Amino acid sequence: MKYFILAGEASGDQHAADLMHALLALDTRACFAGLGGDRMREAGCNLYQDYRHMAFMGFEAVARNLGQVRRNFRIAEQALRQERPDVIVLIDYPSFNLRIAAFAKKHLPNTPVIYYIPPKVWAWKRYRIHRIAALSDAVLGIFPFEPDFYKQFGYQCTYVGNPTMDQIRRFRQAHPALSNDRQRYIAILPGSRPSEVSHCLPKMLEAAQRFPDFAVRVAAAPGLDDRFYSRWLPADVPLVRDTYALLSHAYAAIVNSGTATLETALLGCPQVAVYHVGCPHIFSLFWRLFFKMRLFTLPNIILGREAISEKLALHFTVDEVADELSRLLYDDSHRSRLLDDYDRIAQVLGDTPAPLNAAKIISNLVNVKLIK
Repeated sequence: MKYFILAGEASGDQHAADLMHALLALDTRACFAGLGGDRMREAGCNLYQDYRHMAFMGFEAVARNLGQVRRNFRIAEQALRQERPDVIVLIDYPSFNLRIAAFAKKHLPNTPVIYYIPPKVWAWKRYRIHRIAALSDAVLGIFPFEPDFYKQFGYQCTYVGNPTMDQIRRFRQAHPALSNDRQRYIAILPGSRPSEVSHCLPKMLEAAQRFPDFAVRVAAAPGLDDRFYSRWLPADVPLVRDTYALLSHAYAAIVNSGTATLETALLGCPQVAVYHVGCPHIFSLFWRLFFKMRLFTLPNIILGREAISEKLALHFTVDEVADELSRLLYDDSHRSRLLDDYDRIAQVLGDTPAPLNAAKIISNLVNVKLIK
């Protein structure tokens, strides 16, 4: 069986590699091609393009790199024509992947398209749900509320489990001696894209450095080298590559909103979430036109209420982040309530192994297609 997998950023690369390992467990003759990163390459994928040349987010970044964006589309389309896979698997990255799905439906109409880890249409750009449903033979969600959301629009989505839960479970199994003792340092997770880091890291650092009795450590993104961070980091603030180990010991964390907030919660580290937007005054006035959710970060969305404090747009200031950080560092009852909420999140997500569950569904669907 030949699988073509498309992942456009670091987290998608890891999720794709985990799915590849699960597919190989079911079919040792499975082979892979696609667009992604080092994790996919290490798992045996014939890589046509690295996600580091694809991870452009926002109008300004896309406009600056329009030539590369067009090249990426051509590379993907030519690769699909050449590989003629038995199945195409899309992982998040909607603007790019939905266009490639449309190309596949036109030029490879008998090849099933599976959306594993669909875009967060329940949060914003809900109109995309119709295009996702039209271009996908199956949608495999990673949040337990997604099937009900799709059902509201008359579409089907299957919850396969949450891959972040799987990754953290494997991390703990691989490091059984790793203690969960909290040390006196604050972890900073400024994001995975250069634009995120450049906007968020200075303010995050300034807030953390208001607590001189705590050290500060910064998590580095897989796609960014150490030199990129050097313009902001003082000599006494180390850059750390093992984010899970960092969070396992940190006393508290400041986290750029995204999957990292869920990872931080599942690793039991009290956190404050931040999110930068351009023109924050305008965003604060009109954000509900674009974002349909009352809550913004994954742990809060899963719980249906605000457990971790969200500092977004106008509220992402050094003073507001430092105020919440002070509570996380010194208010034991506040920390305890937050840790209880973290336990509830793990219960809601469940223990289903997402990559293996997704792999079984994908294999069964493709086998049915081939029989027909």
